[in-house]
Amino acid sequence: MAIRFFFDFSSSYSYLTAMRMEALADAEGIEVVWTPFLLGPIFAEAGLGGTPNLSSEAKGAFMWEDLARRAAHRGLPFVKPDVFPQKSVAAGRAALALEGAERAAFTRAVFHCEWGKGMDIGQPETLAEAARAAGLDPERVAAGATSDAAKAGLFANVAAAKAAGVFGAPTFVTEDGSRFWGDAQLRDAFGWERAGTLADLA
Repeated sequence: MAIRFFFDFSSSYSYLTAMRMEALADAEGIEVVWTPFLLGPIFAEAGLGGTPNLSSEAKGAFMWEDLARRAAHRGLPFVKPDVFPQKSVAAGRAALALEGAERAAFTRAVFHCEWGKGMDIGQPETLAEAARAAGLDPERVAAGATSDAAKAGLFANVAAAKAAGVFGAPTFVTEDGSRFWGDAQLRDAFGWERAGTLADLA
């Protein structure tokens, strides 16, 4: 059993998901395929000028209020970044240059730097700090982020996201191709992958 977790480091709600993903996945006995991609091309293809979360002042205000509330409830630090959305290309490529547990650890560390500390993930020093926090060599991570394989992989993940019908992040795609969108539907995705039903998830 496996779930593909599509996330963009610029996605606020992907932070909430990434920080609880492994514990829930382990409890359910489900493998997680950590899949960084870019929302920009998805939004552009949909005719959107930017993130829908900032489509109105009221919606943007609600997002920040909701994020702070949910983070506090889960015991997670939350600092509103000065810039939103942030440039996530370098972070996405760096994550793609890693595999398995290293990718998961680095992903969580990047999200923590961005949303737990308010740091700019577009800056090399932020990614270096995330690498060290994940127990990785910052120079190896930086080199991987500039590799042709990582660059091609990020574009490939955008194509895979489009093919799967992904329109936002976080999105979870089960082995039968079912989509679940948003941090609030994470448990639904696990339930569907495990039993093909939502009946036990009321």
